[in-house]
Amino acid sequence: MIDVAVEGVRKRYGAVEALRGVSVAFAAGRLTAILGPSGCGKTTLLRAIAGFVHVDAGAIRFAGEDVTARPPQARGTAMVFQSYALWPHMTVFDNVAYGLRLQRLPRATIAERVRTALALVDLGEVDAVTKRKPAALSGGQQQRVALARAIVVEPRVLLLDEPLSNLDTKVRQRLRAEVRRLQRRVGITTVYVTHDQEEALAIADQVVLMNAGAVVQAGTPEDVYRRPADAFAADFLGVTTRLPARAETGRLEIAGHVLPYRGALSGAVEVVLRSSDLSLLATGEAATALALPGRVEERLFLGTHYRHYVRVGDAIVMVDGAEPVPEGPVSVIIPPDALRVFRA
Repeated sequence: MIDVAVEGVRKRYGAVEALRGVSVAFAAGRLTAILGPSGCGKTTLLRAIAGFVHVDAGAIRFAGEDVTARPPQARGTAMVFQSYALWPHMTVFDNVAYGLRLQRLPRATIAERVRTALALVDLGEVDAVTKRKPAALSGGQQQRVALARAIVVEPRVLLLDEPLSNLDTKVRQRLRAEVRRLQRRVGITTVYVTHDQEEALAIADQVVLMNAGAVVQAGTPEDVYRRPADAFAADFLGVTTRLPARAETGRLEIAGHVLPYRGALSGAVEVVLRSSDLSLLATGEAATALALPGRVEERLFLGTHYRHYVRVGDAIVMVDGAEPVPEGPVSVIIPPDALRVFRA
């Protein structure tokens, strides 16, 4: 197991700076998810680690060794692509064995390692599936073959570029747990790019949140979710409402209402409210000090909960709850630790 360090890496495509001095560490034997919106630079960073993108500045180190100038084949990485990238004319066995044959390993060794890799990804009856071609497999099975092909060469670093995004929801949820189980079992340092926040939080040891070519925050899933570093991080994770506000000593003016405020910021600020943190009280019921009067205008049933759209002043605040609240006047209750205030 090796660690990976990215130090001040920059990459520009014409007028667009895809990576703006990115520095981040990926712990040995751990799964790190790179998360962010489309165009934030996460795939460019992954491809730079793989060696498919030549960086303009900075360094990439594997276990302290500078690999920045090395070609992909000399870095000891393996990548699983969003499109699976299986060769359609080859059988499952030949797809998985391809990298081993390039290493000119003995046939018996290749056969044993292919079977072991296919067993690790739980593809079913190995003898039966090895003779099939990709077109005869489901999307989930093809992704398992792509994973087997990556781990069979025993890479130093495993790189996954949105590997589950082409699958339907149920298959994706099942496979994400299996990817996590597989990574823990083989212990390979793994970098996993995704735009799906639920996926990143569920499977990663560390989450690296990116925006506009820079790292916004890095930490455990719990830290990044519960203690966001700025308004972008708070707004990106979870279902949120982002509101302009003004802070003064002891008071916070938001959506035309004043709340008590104990923070240190003053002047123009932004408040980010997460829908799952909030609750609703009917008008007339006793409310805490952190309450915004509003009116329920719309309600959606999402299976496990209801999402209410509450008009507070000129803004719409989303509030989730286990029980439906009818349209009409309410108070939006904000727990003190859920009032996230950031400099505008």
